[in-house]
Amino acid sequence: MHWQPSRPISGHVFLVERKRGSVWYAKYRLPDGRQVQKKLGPAWTRRGRPAAGYFTKTLAQTWLDQTLADARRGELPGMVRTGATFADVAAEWLIYSERDRAVKRSTLSGYRVEVNVLNREFGDRPVEWFTPEFFERWKGEFAARRGLSNRTVQKYLVALHSIFKRAMKTHGLPRNPLMTVERPRLPRRAGIDVFSRDEVMALVARAANAQDGVLYLTAAFTGLRLGELLGLRWEDVDFAADTIRVRRNWTEGREGTPKSGRARAVPMMGEVAQALARHRRRERFVGDHDLVFCDPLGRHLGYKSLSQRYKESLARAGLRELRFHDLRHTFGTHAIRAADPREVMEWMGHADIQTTQKYLAYKPRRDAAKRLAAAFEDSGPGERLGEG
Repeated sequence: MHWQPSRPISGHVFLVERKRGSVWYAKYRLPDGRQVQKKLGPAWTRRGRPAAGYFTKTLAQTWLDQTLADARRGELPGMVRTGATFADVAAEWLIYSERDRAVKRSTLSGYRVEVNVLNREFGDRPVEWFTPEFFERWKGEFAARRGLSNRTVQKYLVALHSIFKRAMKTHGLPRNPLMTVERPRLPRRAGIDVFSRDEVMALVARAANAQDGVLYLTAAFTGLRLGELLGLRWEDVDFAADTIRVRRNWTEGREGTPKSGRARAVPMMGEVAQALARHRRRERFVGDHDLVFCDPLGRHLGYKSLSQRYKESLARAGLRELRFHDLRHTFGTHAIRAADPREVMEWMGHADIQTTQKYLAYKPRRDAAKRLAAAFEDSGPGERLGEG
């Protein structure tokens, strides 16, 4: 609940002289009568712009004015008593994510891991205790202590932002302390390392078994994700239309929809069709509802054993240690050479065109110079361009 003003909100700043230098303080009264005294920082006594962390009287007064304004609006941390801890609101957020947001099972599993870590960090603290300043300090210390990458820290900050946003609705929290916290920058990948056609065929030839070889070939020549390949059934392979229909994704021990949330159709090249046709001549599990890639009992392949066999196949073929997911990138970089980006986006199941654009660097530009030259030749002599 919000504290209702019962006493006037007021305060002042003052300077304390110390041996190591003067320090600015602020003292103010909250609506419930509590008085708060806070150390702001060392006093700036030189000329020019104050260094970071230092205060002049003007800066100290500005800080106090902002604090009192927040207090009058009821948005000052500590003015709301929810009775809930971080662990409480995080648990409610998980329920909300599963029940109302209907996030995928794999996403929810990741959320639970993140919440478990965050609860160990500060699960018993009152939810209204947190401030932007706390999280600005915490994110760097958290990353250093656990040896985390910027990408992982960013994931935790995104989860925290969503948890506190939900707490604003469920517990009357006046503001989200993550709203102004900067997320660490992510390094841009210099490029995508992919297989050539000959390398794909070498990988297929050195696969541990015939089924793995067909799996590698299909991954590289259709761009299906590993989970989509593991969820593929014979009814999805349309030999008559040279098409593979992607309708399922196998992850976390359960079948669901593809990552994009919708089905799609992918062209099936002749080599893929021939390989899949040969693969279907096996003795068992060739019905429409059977899995295309399965274990000896017709069940979904185990991810760990498949991953290990893939690495061993790379070694036998003398290839670079690229990820299985790079077979998907192999498709993207080759497909963009012959297709429009929108087509590639549709085939790969990207949610937006920005994801597809990373493959544009691999699109041939052989005729670009000719087209540019023609454009300049078409402009008449003495042609004036509009200003601006």
